[in-house]
Order: sequence, then structure tokens, then C-alpha cells
Amino acid sequence: MKLVTFCIAAVLWALAMSYSMAQETSTGEIEVLKNAKESIVNEEKDALKREVETINLRLENNEITIVEAERLKQEAAEKRALNIENRLAIIDNKVALLERNANDSLAENNDKLTISIFGKGNILDINYDDDKVNYDRRTYSDFVFAVGLNNVITQGESLGDSDFKIGGSRFAEIGWAWKTRVFKESNWLRIKYGFSFQFNGLKPTDNRYFVDTGAQTQLMEYPLDLDKSKFRMDNLVFPVHFEFGPSRKMEQKDYFRYSTYNQIKVGLGGYAGFNLGARQKLKFTEDGEDVKQKLKADYNVNKFVYGVSGYIGWRETALYVKYDLNPIFKDNPVDMRNISLGLRFDMD
Repeated sequence: MKLVTFCIAAVLWALAMSYSMAQETSTGEIEVLKNAKESIVNEEKDALKREVETINLRLENNEITIVEAERLKQEAAEKRALNIENRLAIIDNKVALLERNANDSLAENNDKLTISIFGKGNILDINYDDDKVNYDRRTYSDFVFAVGLNNVITQGESLGDSDFKIGGSRFAEIGWAWKTRVFKESNWLRIKYGFSFQFNGLKPTDNRYFVDTGAQTQLMEYPLDLDKSKFRMDNLVFPVHFEFGPSRKMEQKDYFRYSTYNQIKVGLGGYAGFNLGARQKLKFTEDGEDVKQKLKADYNVNKFVYGVSGYIGWRETALYVKYDLNPIFKDNPVDMRNISLGLRFDMD
């Protein structure tokens, strides 16, 4: 799945909104195009960095082999290099066209080439259109990626007494979100909604693993020394957040936009969805042989997932926390609820 870079997303989005690039002959537009070239290079480099980080995470989780990881990294590097080459060529051709037809009124009236960076959910849109830019745009969409630490809050215990490794238990989230301005004449409140795949991982302490006894799911000590014990729950959820924060209004002759770049953003809300499955990975040595077991079972995991979440962000990055209100396991005498803390990348 393609990762969209977040390090300069707000700048490029502002370019997409402010410069739809219907043919004009002003010197200012040419300068904008030339300045966009550096942003394009930085964007593709940042996107490659994100892709490599995701590949490394998959390798760490034993989802792919070292050979597969190197192949994916090579493919990602080649793709980003071609993206830079093609996108810079588009900019150069557009600049040449503007400079060549600076005094040509016919070209000014008839050329309807539109170039949008991060337009319509894509990295780059190119089309010919006689329609003018929308005067007001209230809804935007963006790719969601979050990663961080995962653990469990057990009824009657503190997080410090957790049965799971603090640093070894992690989560990841991938999805898509839409953000809509609530009020027509103000942007102080936005509603953010979409869908996400959550991957919540737990690594038990003290050489233990989960055992489904039929009536409940318990942590038990494994008879051999475990090199690795990891339990993972995969969920499909539909988050909704109310986002607060200041914004800057940018007004032009034929349109206006609100920008939240370089502004603090606070989101409060929750999510509900479904558990897609649970699995367990065990690694140990038996009779001198390395053994890896991948166990997939029901584990009495609750199928309906719901919780609360929130974030506080600046530019494209936010501190993100989510907490499941539903117990992880059904019918267990002591309730265990999943909690996650990490970084989220979708703050435009």
C-alpha cells in the first residue's frame, strides 16, 4: 500500500489549493512552479523514508524475509526516483509553456491545463478542465499512519504491573480519513472520520503465552524457554474525531481556503469496529532445532471493538492515544483492555 509523505504535506496541499494553474502569464506563477521543484524532491525522499520504515517494521514482525525486504526497498527507491524525474519534467514543461506564451491572449484563454499536487487524494493530478476552481472547499482527505507502544490495563492493576513488555509490545494503524469543516463561515471546528486497520501487539513477560481453555483465555508459562512470544489482534475500525484549533484564511479573487499548517490541532473522539482475527507467534529451541509456531485461533477475543481516542498535533505529526473500552477477552474473570500511545501522521 502506498505511503503518502507527511513532512511537507501541508505546504504541498496549500500549493494545490492556491495554484490550480489554469493558464496565466504572471511572473508569480512561474516562480511558484520553480519553487515547487524543491518541494517535490523533498516529498519523494520523505515518502521513501516512510516506506522503508514500514518495510523494516514488517521485517521485524517476521511478516517478510530479508530478501523480500531488500527487494521491496529497491522497488520503492526506483519508484520514487522515477516520480521525481517525471514530476520535475511536468513542472519544466509548464514553465516553458507559460514563458513562451506570456503575451499570447489566445493561449491564455484556451489553455485549461490543471496541475494539482495532492489533488483528489492522489500525489499528482493532471487534467484539462474548463471548470473554475471551487470557491469553497470544505472536505479534504488524507492517508493515516500511526505507530507506537501498546499494552494492557488490567482491572485492579496499574500499568506498571503489566503482564506485557513495555517496549516490546507495539501497535500500528493504517487507514484513510476525511476532514470536513462544520461551520460555513468558520474553521475552528472540524469533524474527522474514516476507516483504519489497527494491529495491536502484546509480548507477555516471564516466558508466558496465551492459552484458550474454552471457558476463558489465560496467560500460562510455556514448558520450554521462549525466544519470542507475541500475541496480535487485527481490527477494522471507523474512527470519528472532533478537531479543534485555529486556522489561517487565505482569500483570492475567485476562491478562499482555510489552512491549519503551523497551527496546533486537538482531536477528541472514538472508534467502533470489528476484530478481524487474533494470532500468536512463538519461537523456541527444541532438541537443538529452532522452532517457529504461528497459531491462529479464536482466543475468546471480543468481536466488537470500541473505544476512545485523541491526538494533539502540529504540522503533519501528532501525539496519539487510543483506549479500548471493550475487554479484550470474553468471559474472563478479570477484564483486560488494550491501550496504545504513539505518533500519528495525517495532520494537514
